[in-house]
Amino acid sequence: MEKHKTALVTGAQKGIGAAIAKALIEANINVVMNFLDDDSTVSALVREATEKGVQAKAVQANIANRQEAERLADLADEFGGVDYLVSNAAIYPRVALLEMTEAEWDQVLGVNLTGCFFILQAVARKMIAKGGGGSILTLSSGAALKGAVNGAHYSASKSGLFGLTKSAALELAPHNIRANVIAPGLVDTDQPRGEFSDKDMDRLWQTLPLAGKTEPSDIADMALFLLSDKARRVTGQILHVNGGGLMP
Repeated sequence: MEKHKTALVTGAQKGIGAAIAKALIEANINVVMNFLDDDSTVSALVREATEKGVQAKAVQANIANRQEAERLADLADEFGGVDYLVSNAAIYPRVALLEMTEAEWDQVLGVNLTGCFFILQAVARKMIAKGGGGSILTLSSGAALKGAVNGAHYSASKSGLFGLTKSAALELAPHNIRANVIAPGLVDTDQPRGEFSDKDMDRLWQTLPLAGKTEPSDIADMALFLLSDKARRVTGQILHVNGGGLMP
């Protein structure tokens, strides 16, 4: 990746988002990192970036709010404008389908899908105005294809990212802006522990064709490839990172 370009990462508070932000900093990419309510990890990443001579900023924002999403895109102008977008922010409160309220449905779709639309649209406008192209990455899930018990809202929101990102790839291609999706399987983060115990997760990882744990850094490695010029002919694609557990 070209040194000192700028990336915006939503949902960088922990897990996959934090791993991608860290990998970008290590690649000498300036990073604007979004967090919601805990700045401990992103603050540490800002310090790490400063030590490397890389610009980084941690910004609290709820991307389900259009104005806050647009403010994030504006803040990246301080670093020369966004070249790479990683839309990762998501929530997954477990609720049974027959007990799910309209408010619970709206909350998850608002963050996971509408929030992604808000930040993608705001950043794409900035990329077009700046010129020079860009690369956009949205984070979906294997649940988008398989569905999920107690996660109809989550699965629906993550499926919606497929259509949103592919449409963006088509409309933004004339501006040399690429858009792709990563759909992780079971990753070693806090999120799946809302459903599985550590013992359950270890058992599931061992059943994969490529037996073993999937780490956030595995997703970050794929993200850096897709964002970079090494993937310059890749757009509108869904890349599954799951140890072979799902082969669509």
